[in-house]
Amino acid sequence: MFCKSAAALAAAVLSIAAIARPPAHRVASGTIATVAWPYLPGSIVPVRVSGFSAPYHVALLGPGSLASSGSYEIPRQTDAVGAFLVAGNADGLAAARLRIAAPPDPRRGLLIVASYDDGIVVHDSRDFSVLGVLTTGGAPSDAAVDDLGRIAATDTQGSQLLLATLSPWGVVRVDGVIFGDDVAIDGANHNVFVTNRDLDGSGGLTRIAPDGATARVVTGATAEGLAIDQARRLVYVANTNDGTVAVVDQASMRRARRFNAVPRVFSLVLSPDGTRLYAIANQSTSSPFGAPGRAVAIDLRARMPRVVAHSAALTFPLGAALDSRSQRLFVTDEALAEIYVLDARTLREQRAPLQTCQTPWKPTYDSVARRLYVPCAGADRIDVFDGGTLRRVAGAPFRTGGYPLAVAIWHSRSG
Repeated sequence: MFCKSAAALAAAVLSIAAIARPPAHRVASGTIATVAWPYLPGSIVPVRVSGFSAPYHVALLGPGSLASSGSYEIPRQTDAVGAFLVAGNADGLAAARLRIAAPPDPRRGLLIVASYDDGIVVHDSRDFSVLGVLTTGGAPSDAAVDDLGRIAATDTQGSQLLLATLSPWGVVRVDGVIFGDDVAIDGANHNVFVTNRDLDGSGGLTRIAPDGATARVVTGATAEGLAIDQARRLVYVANTNDGTVAVVDQASMRRARRFNAVPRVFSLVLSPDGTRLYAIANQSTSSPFGAPGRAVAIDLRARMPRVVAHSAALTFPLGAALDSRSQRLFVTDEALAEIYVLDARTLREQRAPLQTCQTPWKPTYDSVARRLYVPCAGADRIDVFDGGTLRRVAGAPFRTGGYPLAVAIWHSRSG
């Protein structure tokens, strides 16, 4: 059931309540799940009701439409500040008011968080306040933003890539990007690259051109992390389940070569000059893999890339970020709630690990502001450290959407 006017909504509620039921039948008071912050235009909001069982009728008062998939679709362009949803059947009624925010202002600095549970959560980078949530209709595992203000977000359980633009605000979804894991945007040609955990029974890489055209290539077993070499127009892909790294030519989208890296290779970071690749073995002695994790540095200048440095055994390393100015490699440990601080040249520990919140995932280093951002999936928080002092920044860790996995950074633009 779909209705937009106040009168129609009232009639819908009355009709739901008047559904025939036995005498003394009590109607349950249910709830419709919503996020704690305003939604951004272009959001797809799943209508999830608790307190009574489906099927149920849903009515809408406000902009947008109810899709056959059971979602509320907010228009990409709207001046409305909210909407009202009602769901019910003979056993229960539920209602929720949704707030709708204006699109974020590109003239301010933004933190763009990929929240597996809630979508893309946009924060003000100055005070960490939430400006709005762009629900994707899927489960984002990563997000990226380029200098044009294009935001890309994966759907790790589906087959769409979300693309949003900051100025003017717009939201589109690209089909055929299957089980997206990591995403990155080439700053030179603005191609978007997404690793696919499962592609044709293996793993792969998808390229999305600025015009929306897609191309794919199989890279190896279970593609996860990626790194882009803009100068050489290459993409490095971590194939976690075969321990290799594939090198893909951007233009042809063909696999140029593949080399052994480290078992359970998960995250990749490329040095600014493109000669050294850092790789993280995401395993531990207490996991089914039965071996410690570690970080390795791979020299890419030789005909066959080779490991030239490796860390000591790490408990359960996962993500990495590089501060090339200070020659530090930050590695998160999902078991210990710690961040290893390694010398990027030798991969020896420079100091004791930084203590952070539960289940730190994919870190991001902001070389402009000199800040390290760490999404803590198990705490629904983002931790922030000063890149110079390595002390926690005031206000951190701050609250964000459920199960955050990545942070992308947009620096303020004038005009």
